[in-house]
Amino acid sequence: MLNQNQQYGQKSEDLAARYLKKKGYEILQRNYRTRLGEIDIIARDGQAIVFVEVKARKTERAGSVKSSITKTKQMKITRLAQHYLKQTRTYDVKVRFDVVVIKGEGESVELFKNAFNAVLM
Repeated sequence: MLNQNQQYGQKSEDLAARYLKKKGYEILQRNYRTRLGEIDIIARDGQAIVFVEVKARKTERAGSVKSSITKTKQMKITRLAQHYLKQTRTYDVKVRFDVVVIKGEGESVELFKNAFNAVLM
């Protein structure tokens, strides 16, 4: 049974996935988990594989959603992306990191394409 915060997070990820599909993304996987952590959504947008972080906040009391994508978080997502590409034997593909920001109960959904750059090896 999910608690209220987990339910809010799940609803937000569902909303983000629907939003991305409307934008033409093909959802490849959701909640990709490894011992390193989790990527919320992995999708294809044209020729690019896109690793999507979903950030949702009911209020901005804890700070802005955008500011929560720290360098540490970016490095973690990058390591997870490398793991995914290696596990799926996906090579020589364009990779992008997007962030979907959801405010409130979905009153505002914003997509930040290429939210940060990473070097994948």
